[in-house]
Amino acid sequence: MDVIAYNHREIASIASSIDGGDIEGQYEPDVEEILPYIDIDRNYLTIDQLTDLDDEKGSMPFRRSLFPNVGPYISFQSFDVKGPIVPYEVTRHMKWRLSTITPLIVRRTLVNSGFRLMKKSQEWCGTWGKHMKSACFKTLKESQKVNHFPGTFQIGRKDRLWRNLSRMMAKHGKIEFGFVPRTYILPQDLRCFRQVWEKSGNKEKWIIKPPASARGTGIKVVHRWSQIPKKRAVVVQQYLSKPKLISGAKFDLRLYVLVTSFNPLRIYIYPDGLVRFASVKYTDDINYLSDRFMHLTNYSINKTSATYTSNDCVDSCSGHKWTLKTLWSYLEREHVNVSKLWASMKDIVVKTMIAGESSINTLSRTNISSRYCCYELFGVDILLDENLKPWLLEVNISPSLQSSSPLDIAVKGPLIKNVFNIAGYQLPHTLSTEEEEKLARKYQLDVVCQDFRLHRADLSYQERHKQSLYANVRNREDYLDDIIKDLTPDDVRHLIMYEDELTQLDKFEQIFPTIDSYEYLQYFDVPRYYNMLFDAWEVKYGDNREKGISRLQKLCETKYHLEQQLDS
Repeated sequence: MDVIAYNHREIASIASSIDGGDIEGQYEPDVEEILPYIDIDRNYLTIDQLTDLDDEKGSMPFRRSLFPNVGPYISFQSFDVKGPIVPYEVTRHMKWRLSTITPLIVRRTLVNSGFRLMKKSQEWCGTWGKHMKSACFKTLKESQKVNHFPGTFQIGRKDRLWRNLSRMMAKHGKIEFGFVPRTYILPQDLRCFRQVWEKSGNKEKWIIKPPASARGTGIKVVHRWSQIPKKRAVVVQQYLSKPKLISGAKFDLRLYVLVTSFNPLRIYIYPDGLVRFASVKYTDDINYLSDRFMHLTNYSINKTSATYTSNDCVDSCSGHKWTLKTLWSYLEREHVNVSKLWASMKDIVVKTMIAGESSINTLSRTNISSRYCCYELFGVDILLDENLKPWLLEVNISPSLQSSSPLDIAVKGPLIKNVFNIAGYQLPHTLSTEEEEKLARKYQLDVVCQDFRLHRADLSYQERHKQSLYANVRNREDYLDDIIKDLTPDDVRHLIMYEDELTQLDKFEQIFPTIDSYEYLQYFDVPRYYNMLFDAWEVKYGDNREKGISRLQKLCETKYHLEQQLDS
């Protein structure tokens, strides 16, 4: 029997079950931390009981799709605000499977949004966990959504990230892809690395990183050949010894990037990430290379420093952690062109995702049967050098959402609510016909639950034929007008999911696709039909979304988007 986290005994069990995982500031929440966010009684009101209540305007626990004959989405609430009452007939189907790394701020968000937290269940709607092996994605049901795509280790592992970006650099040049420090994968590249080492005359500094570690584990800066592991698998990267300093200290930037699809590629960036400082002032002296508090910026390392100072004020230029907005204000006072700097970082993000998309798409196509099942929040780490050039350090596929300070909460609380709303969770198709009818009457919905046809990957002969016509198109002029002239049902399904997604951006900024993002299409290993479709859609309707939405609405009224003309 499923265990539901809505009684004191189970809440206590959940609180004690949390282990650190990939987190910053490990701690175990107690019962009192969770209880204020759970009102046990309100979660057992039925639809009939709610009908008798005087609901406030806008208190519906769902948000309607822009389009007829498309089910509503669950409306996620803030971690610190209880949302509208969700009737019991619905909440008993809104099950969220806990993992060992589900942060407290995520749990609070879920409970306030009507979800039931389950420790063991096969009938869950969502989970927030570690990356799975690609084959495990095959076990997902069409109604289940996870916070990863198959294969994102292609950019999340430091060795795979370098292999993919070095391949892009060789193909497209250093000007476009030279935003990663020179890197070698040992022991495979040991001979080549030795030649480079001898040419530099031992004047370079190098940073050694395990290929798949987190939180600064196993990282050190070296300058002697004897310090280089010869047989163990490591990534050796040229150390950026002249970083931009603030108050004498080194820092890096944690950017939050949401990808809701890799084919078509859809990327959003959160404008307020974190700035993390080393707790000891920086010096280039080789005698201090072993000082991890000086050379590494990871919070998990620096929080143990005697000189570490927390920052409890969101807008303050103090302490060893700032918000990104605070950094921009600081740099603007130094007359830095922040807009140009931000644009260069977004450019790095898009190119990095493109570098891994070919392998990720292959693994996704093999292991996922529904486009509903996956999305991913990445933590992208950037370092600025003394010339304010941004360098990509690494990409995290399980970025910490633990919140150990008011500043963390101010950034990550709105972030996670925003992520869930963009990802678009729908009610599973497990409600009874009677329950669906009651919900439809109460909330005036034409459809209540998820329709699996909306997210299927199967194509009809006509749809495959249309896509084949654009398989080898290289010139934009050859598809820009024609590709959206006659939309297939599959085209419409992609576009309505996209337009519904855009209504939930809130603080997130769309960086791919955009009206100008066609310039990135040259970097894809092969032309992608859906990327061309979305490019054409943005050109035609990007400045007049209402017109494009109206076109799709008319098609959805006839249920054109649900047509299924599969080959026998």
